[in-house]
Formats: sequence, structure tokens, C-alpha cells
Amino acid sequence: MDLYRRSLQRHRETQGKIEVASRMRLESQDDLSIAYTPGVARPCAVIAEDPARAWDLTWKGRTVAVVSDGSAVLGLGDIGPEAALPVMEGKAALFREFGGVDAVPLVIGVREVDAVVDLVRAVAPTFGGINLEDIAAPRCFAIEEALQDLGIPVLHDDQHGTAVVVAAALANALKVTGRAPADTSVVINGAGAAGRALAALLLADEGIRVGKLRVCDSRGLIHPGREGNDPVKEDIGRRSNPGGETGTLRDVLRGADVFIGVSKADLLDSDDIRTMAKDPVVFALANPDPEIDPALALDGGAAVVGTGRSDYANQVNNVLAFPGLFRGALSVRAKRFTPGMLAAAAGALAAVAGEPSPQRILPSPFNRTVAVEVGRAVAEAARADGVCHECQSPDSSPA
Repeated sequence: MDLYRRSLQRHRETQGKIEVASRMRLESQDDLSIAYTPGVARPCAVIAEDPARAWDLTWKGRTVAVVSDGSAVLGLGDIGPEAALPVMEGKAALFREFGGVDAVPLVIGVREVDAVVDLVRAVAPTFGGINLEDIAAPRCFAIEEALQDLGIPVLHDDQHGTAVVVAAALANALKVTGRAPADTSVVINGAGAAGRALAALLLADEGIRVGKLRVCDSRGLIHPGREGNDPVKEDIGRRSNPGGETGTLRDVLRGADVFIGVSKADLLDSDDIRTMAKDPVVFALANPDPEIDPALALDGGAAVVGTGRSDYANQVNNVLAFPGLFRGALSVRAKRFTPGMLAAAAGALAAVAGEPSPQRILPSPFNRTVAVEVGRAVAEAARADGVCHECQSPDSSPA
């Protein structure tokens, strides 16, 4: 495809997407004396006396590490750390451009949970936050959980960033189609990182009722006690399908109001959409190729269609969440992300979109107020939840 050819050419021309630039002037002997030796000894001594001063005197307070082992990259799968680097560089570029947050890509050559946890702990003093990225389930769950005591926010974006953006998109899509969340039936296909976090957020904070949410994987509807369930899927089954319904994706899609795909390409066709309720909502978010082509979904009667791609209307993409999530968390030196902070981010993102329409349920990624408003909501929620080291004004920026 021409898009892929041009992307490869651009990456070759630029040799990646990010660079390091000095924030201090380095034009004279005096500049060197202040930025480096001997002047630099003073901030070092101050930080040695009080390590928290690193937030003020170094880049720590405005910088995030983007950490990946390359085991679950986009829809490409397990391609390894080197092949994951273009995505992590891109993530870092988006952090800076849209959130005013600096980010450093760290692709790592270890996979075991304990090894990844130990590595992140070892580098954490450099950063104000950790963005875990493209780490395969179920390891990603254990890694994120084990790092919650670091004292800085740690977020697996494939889980929670995705959940925030989808929740915001769904709230506005339901407005467009005249549905109340409590009466809406939702089918999620995909029980990996994104599916698990999305199901939890929808049930806890977005008004979707237990009994109205179904989660499927490649083996069909997840239910408690299903043979082969890992602990994560068993939990999903208990929370979303306590009655133990069984069936295939197509079985549970019949009559459903909403389909959310976070799985793999080309699973559905127009006839499948026709079995859903009138004016259904279809979010086919597999990347780079969705579960159903948007044109086919519309042909099947979908009233609102979203994908993860930037070349279709209604891009449901994490770039709308993670810059603001970390901007807000860094601004108040949050110790961790809470469910309240994630719910606040989803609400703020939905509100920034204004009055939604079938072709616009989310704001543009180029709307520069997105990260500001999401960050403000996250900071306020962090203050309310009591997880700040230093509760500054929510208007403050890490930049």
C-alpha cells in the first residue's frame, strides 16, 4: 500500500521520530559552568539531601518511560523489541506533541515477569511515570500490578488508555443513537489487555449493567468455570456473565446494541451486523486492519462506526488519552492511577467532543485542548482520591 511505502521512506529519511535537545543555553564558558561542572554539583548535593527535589531540578517531573518487550505490537503480534521500537518512538513523539510530556522509549530484551519488574524498578528513579506498552497478556497484568508500589504512576496503556477512549466514544455514540447505558447490551470480542480493562471500566463507572455485557474470545463467550480459563478470564466471566451463558460470537451478537472488537481482522461481515439491534454501534478496533471494514458495517445498518485507524472517521485511538492521563498525573505527582482518575479522563474526553454526531463521537487528536482537559480532570481526581505527593493546581503542566 502507498501509505506503508511512504511511512517506510519517511522513517528511513529521519532515522526515527525523536531526538534529545538541550533546554539550557550552551554558548559560553559560563553556560558550561552552570549546566555542567562545577555548577552542577550544587543540584546534585541538594537532591542527595532530599531525593524528591529531583522533580524540580531534573527532567524527572515531566518525563515518562515507554517500556515494551515487543510481545504484542499492534496487530502484528510478537515481533520482538527492535521491531517494536518504531511504535515506542512514535508514542514518545505523541507524548511530547499532544501532552507536553517528554518520553523515552525503552525496548527491553527480557520477558519473564520478575525480570521486567526488576528492570523497571532499576530505571524508575529517572522518570516521573511508566507507560507499559505492547506487552502480551497475561504477563502484562502481573507486571503492572507488581509495580503499583513504585510511588510513581504506572499504566499499561493497552489496557487503560484503550478503555478510557472507548468508554468516551461509547458514551457519545449512545447519545447519538438515543440509548441509555443501563439498557444497552454490549458485546466485546477480545479478552486480552484491552478487553479486560474495558469490561471492568464499563461495568464499574459507565453504567453498563451486569447481564448486559458479554465478552468473547477465540473460543466464544467467556463464562465462569469454562475449561481452559486463566485467572483473568475466569474473573471476566464471573463479573460479566455470572449466569454462565454459552455461545459463539455470532450467537451473542444477535440483538446486541453495541459491538466492540479488540481482537483481530476480518471477523465479521454485513450480515452479522444485520443480526444486531436496530441502529447498532460498531467499534472495530483491531489495528492495523479492523474486525470488519467500516463500509461493510455501514452497509449492514450500523448507525455509528469507529476504528483505531487515522484514515477513517471516528478514530478510537489511545492518543486521545495517554498524553492527558500522564500530564495530569505528573502535574500533581500522583503515586499511581486510580479507577477514579480513569473514569474522570473518560468523562472529560467525551465532553471535549461537544455535541456528537454519527461521524464525530470523539474530538480530533489535533484538538490541543484534549490533553489539557483530560489532564485537569485526572489531576482533580487524583487530589480527590488522595494519591498526590504534591497537590498543585490542576492547571499546572509538566512541560
